[in-house]
Amino acid sequence: MKEIDELCPRPPDWRLDWDEVDRRFAWVRALRGCRQSPVWHTEGDVWTHTRMVCEALAELERFRALPEDERQATFAAALLHDAGKPARNRVEADGRITSRGHSGLGERMARQVLWRGGIPLARRELICGLVRFHQLPFFAVDLADAERRLFHASLTTRCDLLAILAEADGTGRRCADRSEQRATLDNVELFRELCRERDCLTGPRHFPSDHSRFLYFRKTDRDPSYLAYDDTRCEVVLMAGLPGCGKDTAVAGELPHLPMVSLDQVREELGAGHGVRQGPVASRARELAREHLRAGRDFVWNATNLKRDLRTQLINFFAGYGARVRVVYLEADEATLNARNRGRVTPLPKTAMQRMLDSWTVPDLSEAHRVEIHSAGAAYS
Repeated sequence: MKEIDELCPRPPDWRLDWDEVDRRFAWVRALRGCRQSPVWHTEGDVWTHTRMVCEALAELERFRALPEDERQATFAAALLHDAGKPARNRVEADGRITSRGHSGLGERMARQVLWRGGIPLARRELICGLVRFHQLPFFAVDLADAERRLFHASLTTRCDLLAILAEADGTGRRCADRSEQRATLDNVELFRELCRERDCLTGPRHFPSDHSRFLYFRKTDRDPSYLAYDDTRCEVVLMAGLPGCGKDTAVAGELPHLPMVSLDQVREELGAGHGVRQGPVASRARELAREHLRAGRDFVWNATNLKRDLRTQLINFFAGYGARVRVVYLEADEATLNARNRGRVTPLPKTAMQRMLDSWTVPDLSEAHRVEIHSAGAAYS
């Protein structure tokens, strides 16, 4: 959103107007009073930490050397990186303060904030990826599957910007043991080197083919440079997007020759509304899909498919029958979605739409053979 860009520190003085940041953004003010672990954050609450991270970011030479649009994206991620902590804040039985899952929640919160602020889709998803993976540089070197995590992050965001954000995050705190803080920053440098060695620091990791990439993220101990034999028998086009984004129109216009399994049509067939138990709907839809898969027939699976874990379950189901999977994700702005919803015979309640927004994720290339992203005025693969 323009407001964030306007407040991004810039030359010649690189000043951060934190009072103005706090005044403009309710999601920043919501960080006040959110406690943190005294082991890693003796500086105080999440609001204080976020301010210190933004101040540290403005002082980094790597940040200052970035092009303006990349500085603005990294600054937006710094503001939003811990937005999920208040909702995930817990005091464990042993007295430890934790915020497990705050990165994933923060990604979804950031997506809503930036979508409503009119940020272009590609730039927004870059920022959301930074929020989602902002902790990865701290512990990647100790992970058994570090390479896979790095490659996944590189398909979603920019690992060089992720390292800059992590450096600011590590600097913008006070640890009870200063050696721990130093070790954290050392890990960020090791993360940079790992990404550089594996050709994923400044762009997405390259794979020999779409099928090679697809199998790499589904099977352990695979060589990312190996050209996998493609034995797929058919293609499933999995539609995804919020209600009202234009999925039905896109299928009718671009894929009229393909049979379609539509969850809305199955609901109508079974007389099952959105508010009732959906188990029978899903079972019937899978039966229909199985008929196409067994015949080796291309088809469309049409539903909202907003949750990453739901898409994974479906894609694994399709792949189990030897199908290639192409995800087609569509998007529209909030005003358009609301107008189309009002035009429905049975409009979705606002509470139902908000639940969908709260679980909304955008597909990435680790999920399928091909991912196509379409929004008003923009499209990319």
